[in-house]
Amino acid sequence: MTTSPGSNGPNGNHPNTNDPNTNDPNTNDPNTNDPAPTAGIGPDAAATYEQARDELASVVARLETGGLTLDESLGLWERGEHLAVVCTRFLDGARQRVEDALQRSDAGTES
Repeated sequence: MTTSPGSNGPNGNHPNTNDPNTNDPNTNDPNTNDPAPTAGIGPDAAATYEQARDELASVVARLETGGLTLDESLGLWERGEHLAVVCTRFLDGARQRVEDALQRSDAGTES
């Protein structure tokens, strides 16, 4: 399978996006308290939770189908791990927004 310049790698993921040894300041490190990724941050950041969730579901389906080389499977697994972190960040951000709104609501009713 060949890829054209600027396309995804042969296993459907973005090449080198999950390499922990890269020094790209836009890489989303799951061990930091950075805000949830948004469009325009990093080459593989999802614009929405739904996009990350849908891509993760697609990755899982491709892995479950089988017939991939070991390298393709590992690349998809790594992409899936990254997408799971992205989804978790979006959900954590949404949870925090709800908690903040509830606290503001409670503070407003106590006045």
